[in-house]
Amino acid sequence: MSAGGLLVPLLALAGVVGLILLARRAALLLPSLARPHTATGRLRVEQALALDARRRLLLVRCDGRGVLLLTGGAQDMVVGWLDPPPTTNREPPA
Repeated sequence: MSAGGLLVPLLALAGVVGLILLARRAALLLPSLARPHTATGRLRVEQALALDARRRLLLVRCDGRGVLLLTGGAQDMVVGWLDPPPTTNREPPA
């Protein structure tokens, strides 16, 4: 193959690599397109903790109450419900 015959495939390869790098930069600059939207309704995931490669511990809020969920094992399970934070408008005991 001559030098002119190698020029076209090398330019095509450079173009594809350039498009991949451009797409990566666009994904970093626009994180809302690369990540799912957060929930604003009654149910939302507040925190997630990876315990190992498969299992996660999730803190989920539902109507102001928190629940701990263990996911990713043989079956998902509810670890427990958390009490809502105490209200601050109570009067101190006399």
